[in-house]
Amino acid sequence: MNAFLYLITVLIWGSTWIAIKWQLGVVPAPVSIAYRFWIAAAVLLLILVAMRKQVRPPREAWRYLVAQGVALFCCNFLCFYYASQWVPSGLIAVVFSTAPLWNSINGRIFLGRAIQPQVIVGALLGLAGIVMLFLPQMSGHWTDGAMLRGLGLAFLGTLFFSTGNLLSSRMQSLGLTPWLTNTWAMFIGAAVLTLIGAVLGMPFTLDASPLYIGSLLYLAVPGSVIGFTAYLMLVGRLGPERAAYCTVLFPVVALSISTVYEGYVWSLMAFVGLACVLGGNLLAFMPVRRVAKVAAA
Repeated sequence: MNAFLYLITVLIWGSTWIAIKWQLGVVPAPVSIAYRFWIAAAVLLLILVAMRKQVRPPREAWRYLVAQGVALFCCNFLCFYYASQWVPSGLIAVVFSTAPLWNSINGRIFLGRAIQPQVIVGALLGLAGIVMLFLPQMSGHWTDGAMLRGLGLAFLGTLFFSTGNLLSSRMQSLGLTPWLTNTWAMFIGAAVLTLIGAVLGMPFTLDASPLYIGSLLYLAVPGSVIGFTAYLMLVGRLGPERAAYCTVLFPVVALSISTVYEGYVWSLMAFVGLACVLGGNLLAFMPVRRVAKVAAA
């Protein structure tokens, strides 16, 4: 089950970067994100009702739900949508792939969890591979002010993502499933985004083009309903550190899509980077005892 959830998360979220790019344009970013999570939350609520599962969260969970809704389903996506205006999608995926490190650090600071050295080493190895894959995109942009602002937003969005991970882990320790918590956290995130759009006077229009509608539905149902539920189930089963390691593989999927649709050309450095990503992935998920045996050998 862990391998299945991991594969689903990587394949779905690895393909959402290009869909996010297709959302930029006519509709303001907060409005597009609000549409996405209104739809996703409504679908999740229907699923809960159809399956006759718990629909109403306990009173003690609401403070965590509000915090998760604001961090994970509002601020996180605002940062990444606006960063996409200045930063290539591949580079944003590179920044996002630092999530395992932030989850380990934040888990240690806020939850007192021990940091597994192999997870950190695996994440660093994978991140080094991602840098090899996307380093050419930074050519000529190191002194670009807009690029640096975009990078700052991408790092901030990753921190919000990590915060949402820890909040989900906390609620699952209370016996609440991601199906339930995602439903209400997405409703909260969508409501906050709608309020932001209304206060700022943003037009609540809808781009009727097939590209926009198709990408919106893909982001709402596979990207949010399935992707977030599968990922946060991994958080509960494996812990935030190991679950977040799948973020290191997202750019690999995005790069494969770019090869088909955008003519990306593979280089020797790119192949070495891919090998580092896969090697780091195996190291991060290898049982601790087995790592010790390999090291001793």
